[in-house]
Amino acid sequence: MIATTTRRGGDARAPSARYRFRDVARMEWIKLRTLRSTWWTLAVTVIGAVALGAVIGLNTHNAAGDLTNNALAGMVPGLLLAGVLGVLCVTGEYSSGMIRATLAAVPRRTVVLAAKAAVLGTVLLAAGEAAAFVAFLAGGKALRHGIVGPSLGQPDVLRAVLLTGTAPCLIGLLGMGLGAIIRHTPAAIAVLAGGVYVVPIFLGAINHGVVADMPILIVGNSLSATKPVPCGGAAASCPHFPSPWAGLALLCLYTAVALVAGGWLLVRRDA
Repeated sequence: MIATTTRRGGDARAPSARYRFRDVARMEWIKLRTLRSTWWTLAVTVIGAVALGAVIGLNTHNAAGDLTNNALAGMVPGLLLAGVLGVLCVTGEYSSGMIRATLAAVPRRTVVLAAKAAVLGTVLLAAGEAAAFVAFLAGGKALRHGIVGPSLGQPDVLRAVLLTGTAPCLIGLLGMGLGAIIRHTPAAIAVLAGGVYVVPIFLGAINHGVVADMPILIVGNSLSATKPVPCGGAAASCPHFPSPWAGLALLCLYTAVALVAGGWLLVRRDA
């Protein structure tokens, strides 16, 4: 039962009305950090990115290639885990019934979703940047065959590492938006995996221009690239990937649309 307090003049208000954004964010941080899946997801994402970066470095033979992009390639598989964590932050509460208690304590539903997004986004951004920098260093150190690893002082290298580090945050928040829209864990994860990984494969066989704007290919070919992506076929069949900053803006747009739609539905549907 939520107690009420009586103010001067007889106005009774619930304590939930006094919750500010930072209070709700603190609650969401407690929820997130007490889940074992959070730390397992972050650990696998970072370790996987570093390990794959080192393996790719060991097998690199072309010194003229985009060595930075090679080192950061291990970030791409872990994006699915970040998206799944975003989904679970919302759907986990629906499956357990905790969402009712959350919304009873904080009736302003948009504040709840904004706090979830702020907490998850901060955690994934920190983990993503750490993974990107360590993977970059590991990939450079693993190079053999007389190939000299890239340095952060070279043109576009620091930008590539920093922008690639934002990808887990953006894909995680995209997953959170899908979780708020769909509310069922398996269905939301299926939509996330299909939209991020599967759909680009089919679109690539139909329209090369559209596939270049898909999230996973933006990360692998725009954010992490320091050189133009080579194309082995005819120029007309090569996708034209957006510039790094345009790609980042497009990813932010996808994430914003998912979160806004999720927030709109959260307000209008019953818990």
